[in-house]
Amino acid sequence: MDQRLSLITLGVADIERSTAFYRHLGWTPALVVEETVFFQVGPLALVLWGRDKLAADIAVQDGGGWGGITLAHNVGSEGEVDSLIDEARAAEARITREPGRTFYGGYAGVFVDPDGHPWEIAFNPRMPLAPDGSFVVPE
Repeated sequence: MDQRLSLITLGVADIERSTAFYRHLGWTPALVVEETVFFQVGPLALVLWGRDKLAADIAVQDGGGWGGITLAHNVGSEGEVDSLIDEARAAEARITREPGRTFYGGYAGVFVDPDGHPWEIAFNPRMPLAPDGSFVVPE
């Protein structure tokens, strides 16, 4: 198996509400097909799909709680962290961690989308982003 991800699919309770939430953050759907919404995010796609349909498709029981995964969006400055957390707040996200210093010497905050998916917005001065904004694990 190649060491890469192609899609991240978020199970959501209400496709229209979740699509509106991500649109409010400035994201534009690239494709909407059969009740799924695809956003191109760099070299992969983030997909919104009904939580019940996703659970049935992957054959799991949905306990409805946090699934042990946090999505991260790294940025180039502390100011960008503050700005994006403010944008999420304006989109009615729940802020679970206000922006502040981290244990690794960076700066981050966390919001939770309407379906409980946590997003960490982080600046890590020890791991600068590539010129195209991508995150590259340092050697």
